Amino acid sequence: MRSLFAFAALAVAFLSGGCASTSTNQKTAGTGHDFKGPIGLQLYSLRAKFAKDVPGTLDVVKSNGIKYVELAGTYNLPADQFKKMLDERGLVAISGHFGYDRYAKEPEAVAKEAKALGLKYAGVAWITHKAPFDEAQCKSAIEVFNKAGAALAKEGIQFFYHTHGYEFRPHNGETLMDMLIKGTDPKLVAYQMDTFWVKHPGQDPTTWLNKYPSRWKLMHVKDMKPGTESNFSGGSSVNNDVALGTGTMNWPSILKAAKNAGVQYYFIEDESDAAAEHIPQSLAYLEKVTF
Repeated sequence: MRSLFAFAALAVAFLSGGCASTSTNQKTAGTGHDFKGPIGLQLYSLRAKFAKDVPGTLDVVKSNGIKYVELAGTYNLPADQFKKMLDERGLVAISGHFGYDRYAKEPEAVAKEAKALGLKYAGVAWITHKAPFDEAQCKSAIEVFNKAGAALAKEGIQFFYHTHGYEFRPHNGETLMDMLIKGTDPKLVAYQMDTFWVKHPGQDPTTWLNKYPSRWKLMHVKDMKPGTESNFSGGSSVNNDVALGTGTMNWPSILKAAKNAGVQYYFIEDESDAAAEHIPQSLAYLEKVTF
């Protein structure tokens, strides 16, 4: 009987150890008790390094424990070659940014390129416009977005627009961002919240996540240096980007609202000169943040 109990105890210990090991192995960088991600990296964060060494920089991305990436170009490489380099490192391209003028002129070509890269989402981060962004330019963008969304949908890809600050100008008691969201087809056009570019014009990311909960599918988690000036320019010093948890964002509130809103993927985007140093700090913050 003793030997039976001993065997049972050993079996429990083995299974417990095995489960603990599996749990540890399944944990991904940037996720923790409350924040479950999935979290990735917008590769534009390391654009200076990519300009010099594409494979070496992809190795750096992988070394941070990152699996998911968002693209902003393929650094003069054909789409299939760049995808092969990602595949070799176990990196999965979820989304990508393409130029607004391409969507306006050749949305079908963008759709084919996005499909070749294996993207689930393809979007744009800047509307070509003459400042200040106004109602007429917003209406034009709505038309471009709906057509682009239809072209991408034929390839099984979701179109999205990434906020950039200038769209939050007041308009008829609301903002041009409200007009943009309400004017686009929810089935064809999703939105990517860049937290920096919501707060930069003086808005609250949590409020916008709660206001249009079904429209935000992607998010750039980006913190803002204290003292950064607010305006509608859509421009700011890249070094106003700081590691997550060291700036002015209320991350517990934002991440809780994002979860409730149904955000599908989160990406660190850090455009600062210190991005390579900030990325592991930001991942560590997301692992411990509570909400």
